[in-house]
Amino acid sequence: MKIKGLLFWTPILWLAFHPQAAWGEERADLPIQSDSAVLMEAKSGTVLYEKNGHKKEYPASITKIATAIYAIEKGNLSDTVEISERATQVDGTKVYLEPGEKMTLEQLITGMVINSGNDAAEAIAEYLDGSVDHFSANLNRFLTEKTGVINTHFTNPHGLYDPGHYTTAYDMARITRYAMENGKFRRIFGLKEYPWNGKGWKTILHTHHRLLKGEFPAEGITGGKTGFVNESGHTLVTTAEKDGMTLIAVTMNTPYKNVPYTDTLKMLDYGFQNFTVEKVTGQTLFPAENGEYFLPHDVYYVLPKGERAETEADRSGNLLIKSADGTILQAAPLEKLKPAGRGKIEKGPEEHREPTSWNGMSIFSGLLLLFTFIFGGRLLLKL
Repeated sequence: MKIKGLLFWTPILWLAFHPQAAWGEERADLPIQSDSAVLMEAKSGTVLYEKNGHKKEYPASITKIATAIYAIEKGNLSDTVEISERATQVDGTKVYLEPGEKMTLEQLITGMVINSGNDAAEAIAEYLDGSVDHFSANLNRFLTEKTGVINTHFTNPHGLYDPGHYTTAYDMARITRYAMENGKFRRIFGLKEYPWNGKGWKTILHTHHRLLKGEFPAEGITGGKTGFVNESGHTLVTTAEKDGMTLIAVTMNTPYKNVPYTDTLKMLDYGFQNFTVEKVTGQTLFPAENGEYFLPHDVYYVLPKGERAETEADRSGNLLIKSADGTILQAAPLEKLKPAGRGKIEKGPEEHREPTSWNGMSIFSGLLLLFTFIFGGRLLLKL
């Protein structure tokens, strides 16, 4: 009986703490040349393809995606930032800030994302947290709490090489997924050009991302960030949308500058041609053995085109979305309907939505399932 109970809970616990990677594992035959790559569907967090997705790599300037969303959420875009001499002396690509120059936080974030300005990134870090060291500690904490990444550690805001500055293709997809939920970030991330009116440099900034610029034929590109240092090779993050589905493509570590783009196009074509994203609408009711439950918010899942899924509520009040062969594609916590008297039904208090992690399930919900498994296991195993 113990084995039976364990088998029942194993797939749910797996979904709570791991990405949905079944499609990527089954169809990992794309000729991808980058050392690491991940293709993720944004609404559900489903991994459609991966190659060494959890291998630690040096990110270079795609670090700035994390810096940007952290700055947008912690600061105010209209804040005025005075540039320090230290910020102007940082190595690498710049927007040529000058000591004492004043710019808004929004201008600095935009210059950092579009032109990959390391000086802008340094100025942002100093403004938000006083120093790069304090910024890095707070950024790492922010990423862990908001996105659930576990193989990422950043030591600076720009991605210049440091042996302790690393991430994975999967973690970068998760960070980008979280960032893309923010409208301010999406707007900046999708800009192709931006008028720059700095004290020492007046120009039109153009994105370095060649798919976003249109140098490669591609449909639906909505944003992107490039990266390169010698130790990291070329890195690339791209977002694209088509037929209601948003994909995030991450490639890391190749010495050839065209390879990230050709790899990205292969993954995007694969995703859009073979999959569709579906939704279980929030407030949908689900009967179960011990009462009736409702879904507090929309839940998304991915299917191969032409296939269908089934939904059901389990004995513990969790929504299970299953493929035709019974594989659990997605799991989400339900809330129980409560009697209101005189035949009326009232819903339980709606919970605050926690930061999304692990395959669309909140961090809290995943831990709750684990807690239920450990401490309620004796009751479950008797069923």
